[in-house]
Amino acid sequence: MAGFKTHISTSTMVGVAYGYWGVATQGMSLESGLLAGGLCSVAGMLPDLDSDSGVPLRETSLFMAAIAPMLMIDRFRDMGLSHESMALAAMLVYVGIRFVAVEFFRRYTVHRGMWHSIPAALVAGLGAYLIMPCPSEAIRVYKSLAVLIGFLTHLILDEIWSLDFSRGRMRVKKSFGTALKFFGNNWWANVSVWGKLVLLCYLAWGDHGILDRLRQRVRLDRERYTIPGPSLFPESQAPVYPQPGDSYSVPPYPAPSQQAPGYAPNNYWEAAPSDSQRVAVPPAHPALPWSSDAGAF
Repeated sequence: MAGFKTHISTSTMVGVAYGYWGVATQGMSLESGLLAGGLCSVAGMLPDLDSDSGVPLRETSLFMAAIAPMLMIDRFRDMGLSHESMALAAMLVYVGIRFVAVEFFRRYTVHRGMWHSIPAALVAGLGAYLIMPCPSEAIRVYKSLAVLIGFLTHLILDEIWSLDFSRGRMRVKKSFGTALKFFGNNWWANVSVWGKLVLLCYLAWGDHGILDRLRQRVRLDRERYTIPGPSLFPESQAPVYPQPGDSYSVPPYPAPSQQAPGYAPNNYWEAAPSDSQRVAVPPAHPALPWSSDAGAF
């Protein structure tokens, strides 16, 4: 059986090739190619979730618990979550994978069971498809296939290591055929894996409709809270300078485009006095005859 370092090294090399293929020939962006390569590398460790040894299970669970919340950012955004809600959801996903899912695999799976199978690889690929929504369907499928390819790389290596060439001739080990399989010996494990596959296929088929409804609801909520309603004082929305024929009242002073008697063209920027000021300011009176002789007294 191939070791942990062999699996991670091989899936990483396959991920580099897959990322380069997407960028060079399929028109994918460099970021999408790098992410797909990393997903393929990490997915090469997924089948070891059913391992009884400590290192593969620990490393695989840590990688999955750290990466899954980051991949679900677009899903959280489509659900309309705030930044605080996203952080809380990411912590819940981490705890769920790191402790709940790992404990489930430790108790209810056996090494080289149905988790080492082709249906399990499809389950992993569909799971990645569901947690990574993307506006472009091609990019979404491209990243999901990276997980599927990384998973299958692990299974293929297990089958290759089931052939022994140590003595100059090929010898088939008992573990041959336990990785690339469709059914196992335990009927309950078969029902469980195939049932998950059918459920994920159904969810993936209707995911576009669900995403469209979520995005529409988020868009309506944003419009509801960002677009102001009708003003409580409609008269305040009247133009400053009504045009001829409007039903609004004539302003107390003419618009700059009109000829204003008594104002020079270079004084249009000055604010005209209001009606209250015109009434309150008294007119100028002539000086009294004795005001010039006030200093004589």
